[in-house]
Amino acid sequence: MGDVRTGFKTRLASGDKLLGSMITLPSPAAAEILVELGYQWLFIDGEHGPLETAEVLSILHAVGDRVPCIVRVPVAAEEPIKKMLDLGAAGIIAPQVNTAQQAADVVAWSLYAPQGRRGVGLARAHGYGLKFQQYVESANQEVTVIVQAEHAEAVDNIEQIVQVPGIDAVLLGPYDLAASLGKMGQVEDPEVTGAIDRITAACQAAGVPLGIFGVTADAIRPYAEKGYNLLVAGTDTIFLASAAGKMFKDLS
Repeated sequence: MGDVRTGFKTRLASGDKLLGSMITLPSPAAAEILVELGYQWLFIDGEHGPLETAEVLSILHAVGDRVPCIVRVPVAAEEPIKKMLDLGAAGIIAPQVNTAQQAADVVAWSLYAPQGRRGVGLARAHGYGLKFQQYVESANQEVTVIVQAEHAEAVDNIEQIVQVPGIDAVLLGPYDLAASLGKMGQVEDPEVTGAIDRITAACQAAGVPLGIFGVTADAIRPYAEKGYNLLVAGTDTIFLASAAGKMFKDLS
């Protein structure tokens, strides 16, 4: 798992395009299919999806040694961050990070001392104790820490957030951002696009990689052209519904 984690973090920092997709279903098979198709990383959604700890673990068992699996925790808090990293996730995505202090806490909970204050345990990431020393000595250099900018408050504080040491990327949440601005679903509204532009400018000025989620290639492509390199394309449920719907329509 070390090589998987290290390679992802290095490529992210160097600006390589990293094309991933979102897993929302408790299905290792769905994750395996996406990996076989060539997706370079997986966004495992522990915030909005129904995934519980054991189900995330089953997905990590299936593909965690083949591609980096980054888990979005349900809340930017110590316990879920520690738990997902101890399971062997390559990194975490923390939602609704709206201040520099919140970002600093997320980093601290993700890294071992002296850089952070991650709790020390014996779990899958440590080879259940058999690889403990090897893991704790390399984890701070390998674990990827991503925070989401998806609220008006995050926009107001983005210049300070991106200065927090240890943040590997900022993932834009356009739909939550629009909602927080009173523009539910209106991601093309000038106020929303202006907020997105501010996030983009702050991250690029600080040299912090940017990520974006989109349902279609057309939704993602403009951001890739602006330099976003952490790309989340579709979800397992969307792919299933789209293909199944087309088949049904073609044969009806």
